[in-house]
Amino acid sequence: MDDPAGIQITALVILILLSAFFSGTETAYTSFNKTRMKTLAQDGSKKAKRVLEIEEHYDKFLSTMLVGNNIVNIAASAIATLMFTAFMNGNASKGATVSTIVMTVLVLLFGEITPKCLSKDFAESYTLATGGIVKFIMVIFTPLTVIFSLWRKMLGKLFKSDESASITEDELITMVEEAQSEGGIDEHEGDLIRSAIEFNDLEVSEILTPRVDIAAISVETPVEEIMELFRTSGFSRLPVYRETIDNIVGVIHEKDFNKLYYDGKKDISGIIHEVMCITEGMKISKLLRKFQEEKAHMAVVVDEYGGTAGVVTLEDVLEGLVGEIWDEHDEVIENIKKIGENEYLVNCATSMNDLEDIYEFSDEEIEDNATVNGWILDKLGEIPEVGDTFEYENLSVEVTQVDGRRASEIKITVHPKNDEKDDKEKEKAEDAQTDE
Repeated sequence: MDDPAGIQITALVILILLSAFFSGTETAYTSFNKTRMKTLAQDGSKKAKRVLEIEEHYDKFLSTMLVGNNIVNIAASAIATLMFTAFMNGNASKGATVSTIVMTVLVLLFGEITPKCLSKDFAESYTLATGGIVKFIMVIFTPLTVIFSLWRKMLGKLFKSDESASITEDELITMVEEAQSEGGIDEHEGDLIRSAIEFNDLEVSEILTPRVDIAAISVETPVEEIMELFRTSGFSRLPVYRETIDNIVGVIHEKDFNKLYYDGKKDISGIIHEVMCITEGMKISKLLRKFQEEKAHMAVVVDEYGGTAGVVTLEDVLEGLVGEIWDEHDEVIENIKKIGENEYLVNCATSMNDLEDIYEFSDEEIEDNATVNGWILDKLGEIPEVGDTFEYENLSVEVTQVDGRRASEIKITVHPKNDEKDDKEKEKAEDAQTDE
């Protein structure tokens, strides 16, 4: 005759193992890296494809795991109660008490905590190994999961959710930061991905070369002067205007001009190419597509009055994605240079977004001023001169260089915030009292 106690203990062990399986599987399928799994599936892994199929029917999967886990836990509790009651000579009260204590410890330790911790750490390998078993169990439990899915649909109609299932831009950036902190990608890759995500938010006004900095020629400019401008500027293209720079009629390329010049010709009208005209508010992602479609490298930016606000090149657009691009003809300019403890020299052509590397400005300040120079003019309220200063929150700003009627360089000193100052003063006062 079989030993009843031995059979009950064996059954309990099996049920706790099943509880561990259901708990661990549920955690693994909420923890595995979907991107990595999709990559494996694209490489031909049948196991990965099966895992993704299960994940696509997540509601059914979750119902199966919860039903299975509850069935085995309830069954284990019932068997344990019968077994411990028998051990207590039929005393049901003591048997139930001991059963509750023992099963709580066993289920928590071996049926919940341990399997969930392990499956979270080895989520990919666990899901790949158990995909076939999970799919089989989902088929067996289909009658029960159908009932629960109907119940879920009824709850969904009663309690409608307004939350969007789509991933926002901020969430994507957070994911990139987490991947970078965990070592999945390096700092350079993280910066590139963040730039790509934010690329569509940038407008032409943030990257254009302003009107006052445009190196351009008139249709009547002598070829000798044009040659000298090409030589000194280092540009391969020059905008061409008629009468005033507000009337840019096209652009000439250095290669075309060199051929014309060495052929001894003086009229540049035959080498003037049409130039695109765009608005300041155009997104640079849209401009990039226009450059590709038009096979162009330069566009004239028109302001609200129809005049020339500046020019923008294909290189400017690409720098909005990958950062500054320098060639052998460019003069390397350090936009923000640290010169001391919390002291910086800043090129005023720098965008306000870049200035956030040293200070977190409000969204209003960034929206109202595209460049640091615009911010300086806004705060001073007059044409800047060397030595002009102002205070902004806990910043001290001094104009150190000017170029015509605009600031070209400023010095920024970052002071501790008021609460930090108060803390330091309190510490000094406490130290003084201690010394006394």
